[in-house]
Amino acid sequence: MPITDILRQNAAKYGSDVALVEVNPEIQERRRVTWKEYELIETDPYCDYRREITWGVFDEKANRFANLLISRGVKKGDKVAILLMNGLEWLPIYFGILKTGALAVPLNFRYTSDEIKYCLDLSESDILVFGPSFIGRVEEITEDISKNRLLFYVGGGTGGGCPTFAEDYDHLVSNCSSADPMIELTDDDYAAIYFSSGTTGFPKAILHKHRSLMHSCRVEQNHHSQTKDDVFLCIPPLYHTGAKMHWFGSFLVGGKAVLLKGVKPQMIIETAAKEKCSIVWLLVPWAQDILDAIDRGDIDLDKYDLSNWRLMHIGAQPVPPSLIARWKEKFPNHQYDTNYGLSESIGPGCVHLGVENIHKVGAIGKAGFGWEVKIVDEKGEPVERGKVGELCVKGPGVMTCYFNDEKATNEVLKDGWLYTGDMAQEDEDGFIFLVDRKKDVIISGGENLYPVQIEDFIRSNIKVKDVAVIGLPDKRLGEIAAAIVEIKPEYECSEEELYSFCNQLPRYKRPHKIIFADIPRNPTGKIEKPKLRRIYCGESVVASQNKG
Repeated sequence: MPITDILRQNAAKYGSDVALVEVNPEIQERRRVTWKEYELIETDPYCDYRREITWGVFDEKANRFANLLISRGVKKGDKVAILLMNGLEWLPIYFGILKTGALAVPLNFRYTSDEIKYCLDLSESDILVFGPSFIGRVEEITEDISKNRLLFYVGGGTGGGCPTFAEDYDHLVSNCSSADPMIELTDDDYAAIYFSSGTTGFPKAILHKHRSLMHSCRVEQNHHSQTKDDVFLCIPPLYHTGAKMHWFGSFLVGGKAVLLKGVKPQMIIETAAKEKCSIVWLLVPWAQDILDAIDRGDIDLDKYDLSNWRLMHIGAQPVPPSLIARWKEKFPNHQYDTNYGLSESIGPGCVHLGVENIHKVGAIGKAGFGWEVKIVDEKGEPVERGKVGELCVKGPGVMTCYFNDEKATNEVLKDGWLYTGDMAQEDEDGFIFLVDRKKDVIISGGENLYPVQIEDFIRSNIKVKDVAVIGLPDKRLGEIAAAIVEIKPEYECSEEELYSFCNQLPRYKRPHKIIFADIPRNPTGKIEKPKLRRIYCGESVVASQNKG
């Protein structure tokens, strides 16, 4: 069935139950609340920055936007782009688009004006829905993008502020019918276009059907056993499949979700406690920041009731085993899990560790619910167990294609298998370990170096907050490994100290350069290695050569 049917079912069964909560600590003063579904509890200052809607209101809002779009001529197969920060409006807008039979096209909130225009053109989007944070960027390209497109401005219920070059979404939807348009949809109808991370240039447009979205719901609920009583804390941006598809497990059973606009450790812990969250999905940097804040005494866990919190899971990147060991020391009762996935495989879960396999921390796991996996060599032949090869996945969640890019599609889709570009190996128990991105492998003197392995080791140093290993050009060896290291603010560390620490590694894996600098990460927590390569490759680097 199409994913819109789940929203209809939840509204019918749980109409008066809370579906979504927005917690926005950036709001410093109480604002006037004009929408009837907003609730403030006057005795609790925490609620100065809290909004919520029920399943019934969620469905009504989706219907209102769907009817607005239909009144403007939107039909099956059209595309509507979303450029919004996380908030209560995001998901009703997303589902309103789907209810028309159109495709939702979420955009990365970090896109520049040029990237916004590029993605609108590539996806052939007919409408752009954007929020206050993007007025300047959209205005820069208005003349180019508004010729054949409608622009809707979402003020977030605060009223006013709509720029002259756009129409006021808040005003328009208030005058639209809340009746469901009941456009007939099937699993084979196209539902959404997501964009790749764009690490090799401008992003690719990833086309998915309703079947993919529904499979994501079933995979997540199968892996984490969500029930109606679970409360999911969502922090990552909703434009990305990782956040939304983890929420899909709660969506499937009508569970409540809390959208937290902020990543400060204290706010994550406070929100988890006040909202009685049972499932929290974190990125590696956020988990590390929480542990560091606890160690510094900035967070006193005894002050918070976290008894409802049952599951902490991490995705989007390899997880250092040392991090989970620290986490279990602070939160011994938590289940832990990790999931692997790509936007091309509709987000997380095509490979899955499982809460029962914490003894295999460091692995991404085995084939997820309804998925197949294999590891192949450069000829596409399966490699022997223990050998490194490219990870391939197959299942109902694989994308249809890269929209308007047949060449790129043919490079990664072969006989139903998605070639992920990730290098991996399988251990004697059948668990898969990520080794590195295919393009990130460093070939030094004919030896393949996998940065993730070096990063995991360096990150085990108590003074290291974050680390990224990249290859730098070298006349003799072709490439050498350079470690960009970010030290925790409460520590001091010298190059000599780190070189000495790295002497525990085999000689060929030791970094030849150590550079102290901040590690850039994108909104989904992935290290932005292309940015680091632009900074350091081919440029003179102030760092000493490895003395070992």
